[in-house]
Amino acid sequence: MNPLTDAATLMELLNAWVQRQWLRELDYALTRFLWLEAPDASPELLLAIALTSHQLGRGHVCLDLKATLDDPYFVLSLPPEQRRDKDFDVVTLPSEVLTGLSLANWISKIKHPDLVNEGIGQSPLVLDGARLYLRRYWHYERSVESALEQRLNLNTSICQSLPHVDCQNTLTALFPTDTHSSTNWQKIACALAARSAFCVITGGPGTGKTTTVVKLLALLQVIALNQDQMRPLRIRLAAPTGKAAARLKESIADKIKDLPDAIGLQTGLREAIPTEVITLHRLLGTRPNTRHFKHHARNPLALDVLVVDEASMVDLEMMSALLSALPEHARLILLGDKDQLASVEAGSVLGQLCSRAKDANFTPDTAAWINTVTGETLDTKLINANGLALDQHIVMLRESYRFTAKSGIGQLAAAVNAGDTAQINHVLQRGYADLLRQSLKTLEDTAFTTLVLGQANHPALGYAHYLAVIKAQRPAIHAPKSDFDSWANTVLAAHSQFQILSALRNGAYGVEGLNLHVLSILKKAQLVHATTSWYEGRPVLVTRNDYSLGLMNGDIGITLNFPQRDKQTGQLVWVLRVAFPKGDGKNGIHWILPSRLQSVETVFALTVHKSQGSEFAHVALILPPTLNPVLTRELVYTGITRAKTFFSLVSVGNDRMIHQASHRTVLRSGGLFLNENVDKNIS
Repeated sequence: MNPLTDAATLMELLNAWVQRQWLRELDYALTRFLWLEAPDASPELLLAIALTSHQLGRGHVCLDLKATLDDPYFVLSLPPEQRRDKDFDVVTLPSEVLTGLSLANWISKIKHPDLVNEGIGQSPLVLDGARLYLRRYWHYERSVESALEQRLNLNTSICQSLPHVDCQNTLTALFPTDTHSSTNWQKIACALAARSAFCVITGGPGTGKTTTVVKLLALLQVIALNQDQMRPLRIRLAAPTGKAAARLKESIADKIKDLPDAIGLQTGLREAIPTEVITLHRLLGTRPNTRHFKHHARNPLALDVLVVDEASMVDLEMMSALLSALPEHARLILLGDKDQLASVEAGSVLGQLCSRAKDANFTPDTAAWINTVTGETLDTKLINANGLALDQHIVMLRESYRFTAKSGIGQLAAAVNAGDTAQINHVLQRGYADLLRQSLKTLEDTAFTTLVLGQANHPALGYAHYLAVIKAQRPAIHAPKSDFDSWANTVLAAHSQFQILSALRNGAYGVEGLNLHVLSILKKAQLVHATTSWYEGRPVLVTRNDYSLGLMNGDIGITLNFPQRDKQTGQLVWVLRVAFPKGDGKNGIHWILPSRLQSVETVFALTVHKSQGSEFAHVALILPPTLNPVLTRELVYTGITRAKTFFSLVSVGNDRMIHQASHRTVLRSGGLFLNENVDKNIS
């Protein structure tokens, strides 16, 4: 029987999909609940409900009905055809159920007075054109769009009457020597953000996003202090994770020192640029056992400027909460790489906002203003008389100062980002000094052992390096605590020289299998002595914020021997502690008892998702032999760009996996600004 002719038959099929793990139990439970609430719901509607919930679990905020009908296999990423095997009875595939169903017919069958409406009302689902949402996420998307549209129209005193002389003079001081052979996009970003209540600065690794934002904050403070000598702007810095916050804090502190003295004579200007960076959850104030925050529209944040780094990791729900908590007069500046992986949770806010960033689409008025204030002349290809209001607030940094034309890492990242198979092959065969390709039959190959341990007198350092530092530089047991803090910092720095990344979490090629395999290699090499789950040298990743210990999700610590006085004998003895950097700018160390760490895992191998916001000198990306829905262009690009000086591409059993992955892009369904009707002349 065709499952779309009978609701009960359709529900039986959905349950079979759950058994095969094509759907989550949650998807089925929601569909069954709504069916019980509305027994007259059509099978087509029940199917749409299950798939909408499924898509939400994969990071989509809605079900794109047209895209699903056009290519259900790609859009839904289920099920792999090869799973029709002897272990299961033959089950109708989702693509087979959808065969013969037209978009107009599906939309007509979805409409139900109690379950679905087009916005107004309290129905659990919302149909917006050909997109079906769970109401909560439709509301998040509309609230983000509405809040940003208000900011595009907002004319604060500085935005409306930005003093050109102050802006020009300060920009000249901030960019004293223009060595650019082409357009100085950092300078343009500073200028546009200075006149805007909302701005996005996007760019790949090494394009100078942090440098730009420090100069921007200096520019804003100079303008503010010139207008009101007694009141600098209240600036807050935030990031999605503790690791990203710690990295931004270190970068900001370094960049402030490099600000030229010529930017102004205001007393305390450098001190007016903050270095403290906190997580978004901490900024908004978490409330236990609830999705809500302490700061919201009725209790806004006390600030004038908010900078959010690693904005690609900010999901739709968090962005909605953040915009709701911003005071009306405040500026919002988002920093991030539009080509990186999107947030783990639903939504791809930065990616959608920056969908037109490559071509800029600045209006002639914006281009003329840029030329007047910065002296920069834009390529005519980047000027569009029909540019949207949003386009005038998005700046893409285009010159990498880290990866030059001689960098294999930069060339490979660009080729993967373009999905260019021929260029990927060309880069991998060029013999770049910072790039290594390894094709393995299995992880038992000696080449993988060599990779894990590292190569002597070669930039491809491995884990033997930091383990050697532990032993060689360990202080004497009677040494002062400051010596142990210094030692721990040295060990942590040595550990950050190398990191194995995986696309997967489970299986032999996921982090679970890789962590066990790497530990086995290190034990055989007698570099670690692991007789229990805790041993010296064990690197661990914090997987949940622990404010009582001062640890954030994403923090990495190393287990080390630390002196403690025995209560019975009074003698100093070695005990295990986990050393985490405090990120206080003073090289402080948290020494935590292992028993106090409730949410940590071994991190010889790290998922690419978890690596976001981090950088390592040498990164080895492990690609599995078979394709998986998570293997996409964005994931491979993100993995490559975690490497600062050396990158190893490790293919196990399938040399062409990088080509296959680079042709699969994350196209998260959503409707943010798809129907933008804001005045196109607003800038």
